[in-house]
Amino acid sequence: MANLTEIRWHGRGGQGAKTAALLLADVAFSTGKFVQGFPEYGPERMGAPITAYDRISDHDIRVHSNIYEPDYVVVVDETLLSSVDVTNGLKEEGAILVNTAKDKSEIIPLLNGYKGRVFTIDARHVCMETLGKYFPNTPMLAAIVKVSNVLDQDVFLKEMEESLKHKFARKPEVLEGNMKALRLALEEVH
Repeated sequence: MANLTEIRWHGRGGQGAKTAALLLADVAFSTGKFVQGFPEYGPERMGAPITAYDRISDHDIRVHSNIYEPDYVVVVDETLLSSVDVTNGLKEEGAILVNTAKDKSEIIPLLNGYKGRVFTIDARHVCMETLGKYFPNTPMLAAIVKVSNVLDQDVFLKEMEESLKHKFARKPEVLEGNMKALRLALEEVH
């Protein structure tokens, strides 16, 4: 399908991978895109590996299944690299984005021979700098928008601000911190 971007998220229960995938779908939908955002459910519990998915297109999306050959993979927790084959099916013309403080050269050997583009971001650093607490989904969301170009960055920030204003109407400090995290994450992707 032309103009279809598929993203698979890998995280652990409680890190917000599912929330980030759903938020990306909501924001893309608000820009007029056709979207799907959904988690894959199993015996999820806090800390257990989880998978979530996004499909974003300029046209109707007629496929309704998990994503087996994603264009992009987001790894919210780098410890999953040793226990989950996060690159399974990942298209080499796509990319993988890993939340890590390590250099990319330390991550590449853990990617099962993946030959495509590899991006990293230290989401913990971004969170502590802007939020004072570790919520990795916010910087990872901005980072995958930058890596994938699935949305214009300025449009993404505008739509995120509107969404967060509504969600945190009674907590303006949360809105401000999250917007700072999104902006810094856009700068910190390597």
